[in-house]
Amino acid sequence: LHQPMFNFLSILSLVDMSYVTTTMPQMLVNMVCPRMTISWGACVAQMFIFLVLGIAECVLYTVMAYDRYVAICFPLHYTLLMSRPVCIKMVTVCWSISIAGALIYTVFTMRLPYCGPHKINHFFCEVPAVLKLACADTSINDQLGFILGFILIFVPLSLILASYILIFISILRIRSSQGRFKSFSTCASHVTVVTMFYGPGMIMYMRPGSWYNPERDKKLALFYDVVSAFLNPVVYRMKT
Repeated sequence: LHQPMFNFLSILSLVDMSYVTTTMPQMLVNMVCPRMTISWGACVAQMFIFLVLGIAECVLYTVMAYDRYVAICFPLHYTLLMSRPVCIKMVTVCWSISIAGALIYTVFTMRLPYCGPHKINHFFCEVPAVLKLACADTSINDQLGFILGFILIFVPLSLILASYILIFISILRIRSSQGRFKSFSTCASHVTVVTMFYGPGMIMYMRPGSWYNPERDKKLALFYDVVSAFLNPVVYRMKT
């Protein structure tokens, strides 16, 4: 249980629990309380923490893909390439990128003037929903959102796809069918959770502001915020 993958899974579990805790309690309070309000400070905090955790999960999936790549393509060098100091550096970089990205998103969103009505058509303070309340031009935010989405979502996803292409090529070289099946099953759980998380995330954060659809966005957010976090332990438990 001290292998790097299980350490990464522990961090993923912490991220998922925090992810849900950031949004769900406020939503449940709003379902009970008729006023359904959130303070400006709480909204900023919720947005920032949600983005930190979301970006961290994106980067963490990339780190986990690299771990599978090393385990299958370079099994004899695994303990050297995935040593404890290397894993600590990877996790540190993961959190550094997530904090920096979330800070940029939050600052550029909250610097805009909001004249009212201050009514967010969402169940938490997510960037696209909050931007719709701004009484100023948000084209810079749309461009920034696309650039950050490209760097923080598309680039990690491309690295994951590259890792799995190399893994697939390596697996095809295995002569025994049992060995190929074992290698494929090693990656199955990771591929499943990556698909569940990245699909809705790319639609939400890499589209122009004119494509905003509150009802669709709420469903997408519910999927990658709650459903994905709920299914992750189920998928990995079955594999384990």
